[in-house]
Amino acid sequence: MLKNWMVALVTMLGLCFALNTQAVEIDKTQPYTMMKQVSEQTFARLKAEQTKIHQDPNYLKQIVEEELMPYVNSKYAALKLLGTNLKGAKREEVSEFIDAFHQYLISSYAQVLTQYSDQSVKFGPEPKIDDQERITSIKVDIIDTPRPNIKLEFKLRKDKSGDWEAFDMIAEGVSLLSSKQSEWSSKLRQDGILSVAKELESLAAQPIRFESKS
Repeated sequence: MLKNWMVALVTMLGLCFALNTQAVEIDKTQPYTMMKQVSEQTFARLKAEQTKIHQDPNYLKQIVEEELMPYVNSKYAALKLLGTNLKGAKREEVSEFIDAFHQYLISSYAQVLTQYSDQSVKFGPEPKIDDQERITSIKVDIIDTPRPNIKLEFKLRKDKSGDWEAFDMIAEGVSLLSSKQSEWSSKLRQDGILSVAKELESLAAQPIRFESKS
């Protein structure tokens, strides 16, 4: 399951229809178009900077932070992950957890991007969004022949300014955010928010490595 998420995420972030090597202004008020443009722009940069990436794999963290994280609401995701653990929590510990989770996502996405090969993506139909809606989802199919296609659903949330940002991904019917919540819930209850934040900081600090193909 985790490997499927990894392949799915790298494909979504790295592939789309025609490639565009020039940066474009991305309209965050249009979630469907936004996700297509972000994928195009990210893949164009990855393709153009392969030499630098292979010389210094940690450079992928910078690419992720600059190209992807402006369209990810890591704070909202972190607070949802904490859930009931927010009750009575110290503000400074919650703040450290949010920051640590943000850095963890950057590192995780950067590691995912080392797995890019030649997958392709097919977007589902553009969802009809009512002006009052705050949550929407965009469906895509990952084409990874000869393996079976992977069906994904990206969840996005609209903030008060009208901008949309991604906060979760559902792969094979399982929410990535919910799975992490289950994985860390016991440790959050037993050891506290700060302990998990420190663990996330340690994970985020791990160097990015290309896996051996042998």
